[in-house]
Amino acid sequence: MSTTAQRPTRETSRWEAQRSFDELGRPLRDLTFCVVDLETTGGSAQGGSMITEIGAVKVRGGEVLGEFQTLVNPHTEIPPFIAVLTGITNSMVHDAPPIESALPAFLEFAAGCVLVAHNAPFDVGFLQHFAREQGRPWPRFEVLDTAKLARRVITRDDASNCKLSSLAKLFDAAVTPNHRALSDAQATVDVLHGLMERLGGLGVHTLEELQTFSSRVSTAQRRKRHLAEGLPHAPGVYLFRDDRSRVLYVGTSRDLRTRVRTYFTASETRSRMGEMVGIATSVTGIECATPLEAEVRELRLIAEHKPRYNRRSRFPEKVHFLKLTREAWPRLSLVRQVLDDDADYLGPFSSRKTAEKCLAALHETFPVRQCSGRLPVVPSRSACVLAEMGRCLSPCDGSTDESTYGAVVRQLRDTLLRSPHEVVEAINERMTALADRERFEEAGVHRDRLATFVRAAARTQRLSALTRCGEIVAARREDDGRWAVHVIRHGRLAAAGVIPPGSDAHQYVRELGASAETVAAAPGPVPAATAEESEKILRWLESPGVRLVDVDGEWTCPLVGAARHLALYDAAHQSRLSLVPFDEKRLPTPVHRPVR
Repeated sequence: MSTTAQRPTRETSRWEAQRSFDELGRPLRDLTFCVVDLETTGGSAQGGSMITEIGAVKVRGGEVLGEFQTLVNPHTEIPPFIAVLTGITNSMVHDAPPIESALPAFLEFAAGCVLVAHNAPFDVGFLQHFAREQGRPWPRFEVLDTAKLARRVITRDDASNCKLSSLAKLFDAAVTPNHRALSDAQATVDVLHGLMERLGGLGVHTLEELQTFSSRVSTAQRRKRHLAEGLPHAPGVYLFRDDRSRVLYVGTSRDLRTRVRTYFTASETRSRMGEMVGIATSVTGIECATPLEAEVRELRLIAEHKPRYNRRSRFPEKVHFLKLTREAWPRLSLVRQVLDDDADYLGPFSSRKTAEKCLAALHETFPVRQCSGRLPVVPSRSACVLAEMGRCLSPCDGSTDESTYGAVVRQLRDTLLRSPHEVVEAINERMTALADRERFEEAGVHRDRLATFVRAAARTQRLSALTRCGEIVAARREDDGRWAVHVIRHGRLAAAGVIPPGSDAHQYVRELGASAETVAAAPGPVPAATAEESEKILRWLESPGVRLVDVDGEWTCPLVGAARHLALYDAAHQSRLSLVPFDEKRLPTPVHRPVR
């Protein structure tokens, strides 16, 4: 086994061409790469093939820092055609160290580097296989494959294929690859530098950009990468604007600068985003204290600006509710807003069609009247066809008294607010009867209505529970060890912050609450924010590690509520989706501040 601390370096003009990298992500010039190549007795380690040679070159900033080369005794005969191809014979490896010695020596040489190989799955796969056999933990190397990268960069006009020999010739490598590990690794170094030079002209200057580079990103997009300059490496919201400062698109990220840069360099290949970037002339970043604050700000900005390239959350006001009216003869009504009228509501629903499914499920279970308008205490109308079918108690013609009708309404109200048992039982019985008669399509209609109702009831119960609390203060230790704190008032995020290291946590929380947004309760059970915002808050509150600091009110959900039925219907929904053709599935279906 031998190692060489240094070999004479060739001209590094290719690398010097990239000396203008900005400090986004991890600049390539600052990283150490270990370019590795193996020679083996065959094509598969799992099939019994063994390593016969390891060669590696360590480079940083275009300068070779060291080389590693060793033959490896495979303890098996080298096939003749492999010996002819590589020039490695049985006699050459007779006294070489076994893989049990060679592998740890290589891992020590490569420690802390980004691994690079031509057809990396082959070389890295062999190394990982023997690490597992030795019970040796595999280091968490990041890996670059020059063959994969070349296929994204090199055209047929450049080279007929992306073999190492073709690329070495294209980039005028100082060493010709000859199926010996060190020579091939040295040639791969020059190929890597040649690819980096080309990609540097396309704005690819960091490891993250190199790993996600796609040739489908247009040159026009790449030219606008300067729009990401000046954005912070922090969580927040970004807004793309056109030449008239109109907002085109709003997004959020835990790292504003890195995320925005991807629109211009590498991983963003959605056609509509390419169109948006072509129109954009500026990007505004809004730094946020926590990722949750960023998510909430994103929703509010989308609702405010309604950017044409955002497909979701643009019209939170376009919702529907089911209302159980407060009158002499109550009924269920489909409405667009919640009033402070002491009525009971279910929702919101994102579409009228969904609300109507839920309404149908309730009408199948409870025979309340379905006619519109108010009835006097003593009605004197004619009965409708629903009464003749037994689907309405028919208070309009005096067929029922106020006490009997009121009992049904109380059951209905209890179903909306607490337990969906009546609806679940009634519709399950109907589905079973239809299935027994092999009327599966009709049974499917009832199944969908029931699932819609259960989801709506669970959502309403969870949102109204949060809404009833005048204030909730909660904290969670984040990955960086700091504590993120959020103040939620009536379901709306009122303030967000991160406790500075060394400060008095109790004092900080008091100050955060004092500076938080004042929030008045919304009418009825709806939160003082959009349902989507409150659901994001709920997901954070229910995430592991969250601690409740203070709760003003009672944050509770019914023990027998609709949420306990969700798992069954969500599983059924996912099961049906798995049977839908792929193309159908793709159809559109300081440190703190008050949040204003």
